[in-house]
Amino acid sequence: MSSTARYLIFAFLSIFVFAACRPNSPEAGKQKEKTASPNAHPGIEKTVFGTFPDGDTAYLYTLRNANGMEVQVTDFGGIITSIKVPDRNGKLEEVVLGFDSLDDYLNDQQYFGAIIGRYANRIANGSFSLDGKEYKLPTNDGPNTLHGGTDGFNKYLWMAEIKERPREATLSLYRTSPDGEEGFPGNLQVQVEYTLNNKDELRIFYAAIAEAPTVVNLTNHCYFNLSGDASKPILKHELQINADAYTPVNGQMVPTGEIAAVAATPFDFRSAKTIGKDIGAANQQLKYGSGYNHNFVLNKAPEDMGPQLAATVYEPNSGRVLEVLTTEPGMQFYTGNQLEKTKGKGGVVYGKHAGFCLQTQHFPDSPNHENFPSTVVKPGRTFRTTTIFRFLVK
Repeated sequence: MSSTARYLIFAFLSIFVFAACRPNSPEAGKQKEKTASPNAHPGIEKTVFGTFPDGDTAYLYTLRNANGMEVQVTDFGGIITSIKVPDRNGKLEEVVLGFDSLDDYLNDQQYFGAIIGRYANRIANGSFSLDGKEYKLPTNDGPNTLHGGTDGFNKYLWMAEIKERPREATLSLYRTSPDGEEGFPGNLQVQVEYTLNNKDELRIFYAAIAEAPTVVNLTNHCYFNLSGDASKPILKHELQINADAYTPVNGQMVPTGEIAAVAATPFDFRSAKTIGKDIGAANQQLKYGSGYNHNFVLNKAPEDMGPQLAATVYEPNSGRVLEVLTTEPGMQFYTGNQLEKTKGKGGVVYGKHAGFCLQTQHFPDSPNHENFPSTVVKPGRTFRTTTIFRFLVK
């Protein structure tokens, strides 16, 4: 069966299944490919992004709201290729890193803006045990598995569906990850929704249904630079993280299993400080990552409270503010430590620390640490999580 046929079959089935499990989901509006006036209400425009060597086409979906905010997503890897938001003077500028062409994304080693799965972050030694059986995964980060393996979710063409409503527009992406893909057990049906509303919020909703016990950890890998100029480092951005603890790593960037307090360490962002303030401190954890590349244990409210504020970032020159809200227990803070000499969009050559990531997630290597929140998904249970990127100015 062709990939197109599989997508169509899954789409018809999953539209009904996921609509039932999605929290606070308003009834879908009439599907359209273009909005006549993007300023009238949030809308989505579909254009060709590029062609694969086998002749398949990747499309680019441009979401716009009534305030002029713009988000672009391609159905290849569910990649967010662009987010444009105004500064305090109303100037609209790019605030995420990425590339201009599909070809560049095909060869991307930085995971710019992509959906990450089945398992975000690292799994030690490319192995884990589930229900008494050991599973071996491809190793693509030294001896470890990173971001789903050699061909993670960012390397696949997803099926897309457009939904437009009076105050928000949603791009829903679907795919089935087959049993054994990258070594993970069981067929997994996945839906990721990108919703832009008139509050300048980009909401990402993830859902997955497993046909056999498996592990799931999904995130998005956007790199942000709120200055609007990616040739400048993000070290003067001011960051606050709602976390009293983090998970230290070993020299391979895999958690040791310890949950350590951030107090009296460079990892204390409980009060806002510039990203660069302590990044060069004499600290073994910072040496391991060549900067920040660590999972923070978020201070959590009760489960029924919905997405909670995880982080706030402020860029003083532009006045832009990014708030990250999530239902996830953890968040990876990464300061683009390996971006040096990466040629990005508009011909800009990114330097070290050109962007930062705030990847909401379950903890890295959770299947190998019983004291970490479980990432096991079993048949009859739906994995779902929500993250919101809210943009403001001050």
